[in-house]
Amino acid sequence: MHELIRTNDLVLISFVEALMASAEIHVFVADRHISATEGSIGLFPRRILVAEDDAEEARQVLIDNGLAAELRP
Repeated sequence: MHELIRTNDLVLISFVEALMASAEIHVFVADRHISATEGSIGLFPRRILVAEDDAEEARQVLIDNGLAAELRP
């Protein structure tokens, strides 16, 4: 799996999920349910992951939609 973005921004996560769905790229949001153990304070960032084979296309989708600054190196 390739990490695209790490963020606490739930709106950004939803937007990325929608973009990936429209590009037919399967995305996995790691640590989505960590809030149950942290008391829902949003302390731990969620990680947006895609398969290695889809990483280049997924990164390009995010760049094309103005999210280049959000990408992990």
